[in-house]
Amino acid sequence: MDRHTVNKALIAPLRAAMHDFSEAGVRGALSDVVSSRALCRFAHPLGEMVGPDALWQGAYAALFDAVPDLERRDYIVVAGPDGHGADWVGCGGFYMGVMTGPWLDIPPTGHVVHMRFHEFYRIEAGKVIEIQALWDIPELMMQAGAWPMAPSLGREWHVPGPATQDGIVPGPWDGARAQASCDHVVEMLEHMKRHPAEGGPEVMEMERFWHPRMSWYGPAGIGTGRGIEGFRNWHQIPFLAGMPDRGQYVDEITYHFFGDADYAAVTGWPNMIQTVTHDGWMGIAPSGRRITMRSLDFWRIEDGLIRENWVLVDLLDAYRELGVDVFARLREFNKARNLGRIDLKGGQP
Repeated sequence: MDRHTVNKALIAPLRAAMHDFSEAGVRGALSDVVSSRALCRFAHPLGEMVGPDALWQGAYAALFDAVPDLERRDYIVVAGPDGHGADWVGCGGFYMGVMTGPWLDIPPTGHVVHMRFHEFYRIEAGKVIEIQALWDIPELMMQAGAWPMAPSLGREWHVPGPATQDGIVPGPWDGARAQASCDHVVEMLEHMKRHPAEGGPEVMEMERFWHPRMSWYGPAGIGTGRGIEGFRNWHQIPFLAGMPDRGQYVDEITYHFFGDADYAAVTGWPNMIQTVTHDGWMGIAPSGRRITMRSLDFWRIEDGLIRENWVLVDLLDAYRELGVDVFARLREFNKARNLGRIDLKGGQP
């Protein structure tokens, strides 16, 4: 069996333990899979943790307390080598369950909630030695009616998995097919960076890379855009209007691109640098600050074109770098709400 198929099998017990979430099961799976020296990097405000015990305490314990029937659902599991010789497994999906307690000052809903994740695992010698992970925490704030920032331009909804339902890619790993998928995405991104420095939208040649019925599934706070026009209207135009120097600092960041079948993926911590100027961004006035961003993405290729693109960005960290404390605003926004636990047991009709 090739090593990338082996690596996907390595984390399968962890994914299974999180599907039927229990403290003993998940902590045991983390200890089996994650190195004691693994650097685990998570979205703001969770931050960095080292080793499986710190990962449980720093990320999962409080979420499990707030969502006692917590369940993990993956719809993408891909693997491959990056351009630096490291081996990665990338997983995309969502956590779900009934939120009966507060989490990160987000009020409980008493209803089922969902929170997207993109989690990337770097593997050496049969152990996870690094995790780069984004959880779409703003998505949970929105479901709780507690999002305290500007409304999204795109559509906010429960983002679907691949239309082809083949995102959990089985082995054996096909190197040529994986490379073709990765090359298509990397070339597309190189063309994207030509605009606006080298001309108008035509220099990106988007029709050459993107399917006319493409779906761009952005993070909560930005939302989903359908088709090239939807992508440009609800994400790209506002993004470039506020940060026209994006793509100019590639020597200061590290990308980890890899492919698997018709999928390509990227992670990086960070993998974007730009300056918020001109029109500002997401309702934030231009500050002139140069910020770093983490964007963890998956693409699906269909008939030689990108049909679907799942994108998570650590927006809460971007707000932090711009001097905006979303969690302080959250507490102000929701100070009159009851943050106590919701008891759904024994109610009368």
